[in-house]
Amino acid sequence: MAFHHAQHSQSLNQSLSELNGDINVSFEFFPPSTPEMEQILWNSIRRLEPLKPKFVSVTYGANSGVRDRTHSVIERIQQETNLVAAPHLTLVDASDEELLELAKHYWKSGVRDIVALRGDLPAGSAKPTRFAADLVRLLRSVADFDISVAAYPEVHPDANNAQADLINLKRKIDAGASRAITQFFFDVESYLRFRDRCVAAGIDVEIVPGILPVTNFTQLKRFAGMTNVSLPGWLHKQFEGLENDAGTRQLVGANVAIDMVKVLSREGVKDFHFYTLNRAELTYAICHTLGVRV
Repeated sequence: MAFHHAQHSQSLNQSLSELNGDINVSFEFFPPSTPEMEQILWNSIRRLEPLKPKFVSVTYGANSGVRDRTHSVIERIQQETNLVAAPHLTLVDASDEELLELAKHYWKSGVRDIVALRGDLPAGSAKPTRFAADLVRLLRSVADFDISVAAYPEVHPDANNAQADLINLKRKIDAGASRAITQFFFDVESYLRFRDRCVAAGIDVEIVPGILPVTNFTQLKRFAGMTNVSLPGWLHKQFEGLENDAGTRQLVGANVAIDMVKVLSREGVKDFHFYTLNRAELTYAICHTLGVRV
């Protein structure tokens, strides 16, 4: 049994070494709310920029102040780096007219990539009448954007069931989306099963796995509770007793993510999207392991 596991590990490492960096990575950041957080963000952007990601996305909240910060980060990325900036855009708290104007502004300013999302509904909101597929169609009516949309291997929290969620994803792709980026996950089998179901449903774009390198398990449990992501028992065990040990948490988080990308790369995945939480260290280490290097 030990020999079998050793062979499996060696096989994974061998297949990873043969990638030769022949993969695409992209990174997600969020707009900072303080000068200190802004410094952390830009240190991370500068650290990851030499890895030449396919694009970097910047999240976009329903609050107008957050939106303004998103625009500022996008503009600065365009002006000061060689990165492709992809702003998130949501339907929440914005009319079609406002979205059309913003899309036109982005196109005129050189933005060609957008992450199109319905957005999280504020508490007490009425049932939505517009969805991400509508936003994709709206963007397509403005210009030939490269559009990414969200996918949920473990089902969107608002979906009636897995099949309805898959039908909704197909609507987004049929409306003109270029790829789907998944919610973060830790059950690799759930992603692989989901990818198979997408193929069976006629969804023929790349289903890019969203990878969240974990450094704070307490924070992760809160994220997972909001997004319907299951946290396997083995993951709880990995971080058990490390509440006050940030250094070891980083090592454990890197190991978990690297093991995930090893298996996914062996299964033919060539695109990875990293939820950086504005921290570069773990993402940089994982990319190095994948062969994405300066």
